[in-house]
Amino acid sequence: MGSRLRGWRPGIDPSVEPLSVETPAGRWLVVLDRRDVAAWSAFDLANTIFSFNILSFYFPVWAKETLGAADSHLSIAFSTSMVLVAVASPLAGALSDRLGRRIPLLAASTLVCVAATMALGLAQLPAALILYALANLAFQLGLVFYDALLPEVAEDGDVGRVGGVGISAGYVGSFLGLGVGAVLLETLANPHPWIFAATGLMFLGFALPCFVWVPDTGTGPSPEGTLVSEARRTIADLRTRPSLARFLAARFVYTDAANTMIVFMGIYATRSVGFSEAASQGVLAVGIAAAVLAGVAVGYAVDRVGAKRALGSVLVAWVAALALAAAVPLATWPTWTFWPVAAAAGACLGGTWAADRPLMLELTPEGRVGEFYGLYGMVGRFAAVVGPLMWGAVVDGPDWDQVPGVAEGRPIAVLVLAATMVIAGALLRGVDIGAGPVEG
Repeated sequence: MGSRLRGWRPGIDPSVEPLSVETPAGRWLVVLDRRDVAAWSAFDLANTIFSFNILSFYFPVWAKETLGAADSHLSIAFSTSMVLVAVASPLAGALSDRLGRRIPLLAASTLVCVAATMALGLAQLPAALILYALANLAFQLGLVFYDALLPEVAEDGDVGRVGGVGISAGYVGSFLGLGVGAVLLETLANPHPWIFAATGLMFLGFALPCFVWVPDTGTGPSPEGTLVSEARRTIADLRTRPSLARFLAARFVYTDAANTMIVFMGIYATRSVGFSEAASQGVLAVGIAAAVLAGVAVGYAVDRVGAKRALGSVLVAWVAALALAAAVPLATWPTWTFWPVAAAAGACLGGTWAADRPLMLELTPEGRVGEFYGLYGMVGRFAAVVGPLMWGAVVDGPDWDQVPGVAEGRPIAVLVLAATMVIAGALLRGVDIGAGPVEG
């Protein structure tokens, strides 16, 4: 990675810095003390408020309970937006490289997402689902630009720590979103439109430091070719980079499962496990707390043992967590047994993203961060299309109440997700971090 990563700009006393960075705690101190890292991480906090409140919890539950939407309706709206994102992501990455800038594009996508989010509570079906899809489209495209800013704030040897700080800050955003939503649920007769408006305002407010204080030097404008030709070149280049291609295949599979759980975990907690909407907030809070801790821990592990090994361990944990999540309703375990399962699943989510971005950066060719993060985004978005559609097909398709021991299809869908994590782990084993391009 070397030259494409900017050096430290710590705010601590320079006379202390050489001593502090010799210890793991000191290296954390240097990372945490920097304004650019804090500003970059604040955007993770901002966008996770949106992801939790709109994609995972309050909107899906409101759309189902108040508007009468089925799981399949939510799946179609989400998957349609993700098809558009998957097509647009390589173009967005190439555009950011062409301009040599990420922040203006990130700001524009954020404003579109915020506007659509704040309008959700004013709409009925199908308009609410259209706004939901638009907000997700803008949010996901923004992540292409945001992820490509990681080299601007990370130094060699600290990519995992910086990424882990961002992931942990993101899950703190989930706490904020959950907390604001809980207060509004308790105090207002019609709280959900206000939750959506508050979500949009918090997203914008916490995103502003990133727009102001994160450096956006890039590599300078790239005038060669069209955006389409650049995107095609990026995809074609995978043939010479088999380890990168294998990692992206693994990412497709594990992102499929992780994103599907993000979209449907609120419904699963209320409809399958048996929590009320209010009680499920406590369960989700436990999962978020575990994700915060896991983001820091796995970020540290990335710098100590490598991103590939850290991610492989997280995938093993995913299989166990998803199997236990399915067992709670299938084996009719007491509802309280889902609490530790939620903590394990939350830790897996935080750990996945803490190892995922640094591993992609390790495999990305120098000087082509934007375009390859566009490809990285495209893979994740195509996975997010398949997962929810599969979930909807499993849940709403077969007549599960005719199967002995199975009351409904959501636990079976979770077991399918566990199987995909096994496949992802097998693919990841074949990734060679040190392998360069293959000629021919």
